Amino acid sequence: MIHVPVLLQEVVRFLDPKAGKVIIDATAGAGGHTEEFLRRGAQVLAIDRDPEAIKYLKKSYGSQVINHKLVLAQGNFANIGEIAQKKGFSRVDGILFDLGISSDQLADAKRGFAFAKVGPLDMRMDPNLEVTAYDLVNNFDERRLYEIFSTYGQEKFSRAIARAICRARQIAPINSTQRLANIIREVYGKKNIRTKLDCATKSFLALRIVVNSELINLENALPQTIEILKKGGRLAIVSFHSLEDGLVKRFFKQEKQLLVLTKKPVTPGASEILKNPRSRSAKLRVAEKI
Repeated sequence: MIHVPVLLQEVVRFLDPKAGKVIIDATAGAGGHTEEFLRRGAQVLAIDRDPEAIKYLKKSYGSQVINHKLVLAQGNFANIGEIAQKKGFSRVDGILFDLGISSDQLADAKRGFAFAKVGPLDMRMDPNLEVTAYDLVNNFDERRLYEIFSTYGQEKFSRAIARAICRARQIAPINSTQRLANIIREVYGKKNIRTKLDCATKSFLALRIVVNSELINLENALPQTIEILKKGGRLAIVSFHSLEDGLVKRFFKQEKQLLVLTKKPVTPGASEILKNPRSRSAKLRVAEKI
């Protein structure tokens, strides 16, 4: 598995992991942030909804699991309160959410996240979810597809893309990432529009958000963190999408038990973006329980 933790030094600076501190990594992935927390002496509860991520962490950090420095939990962070209570992490010094998709999920064509790879239209972070991107693309009517692309992808050609999908699936079901991406690219091509990002980027993002209920899960998780954090404990959230960032910003502003430590979101420097282009849209917001 590939793990390139985003804004690692900035997260470490705010959460200050060290011996005696207890931290929850609510989106552990391949363990980029978790590894650094452990290296600095903190005890970590690593949560991920992807069973492959939990298997990888168990294999990679087995000794830390045995001595209870690292506790693993497969689950949805929408249930972070219940998971933390069950694992003995009911009062913690820090919580991290690194939202979005992990590098290893993108790299695996079989997961169906990447339009640059030929794979099935899946996009489930948890393979136990019942609904896939295939189901949305081939069964939702034009209006619902338009709403998904415009709301969650902020795609300006949402209507044309939804219409093109509905026409294409009358010929044959759209069952691969490549075919869907090509349908979207054809829409852009007919409008003679060129973009720096691949034309399929926003539409794929929108489908992934809906398949995994990402915004709903985040909205459900945030209030639970207040109960888990100790006084003086910190909540750090890295987002990659304006809707996620807006949700976090509003929560921080409205929650009276939080003191916002980042008046403006922290973003990656030029050197990090050069090393890891996927970090370019990352925004870190941090608040402390008072």
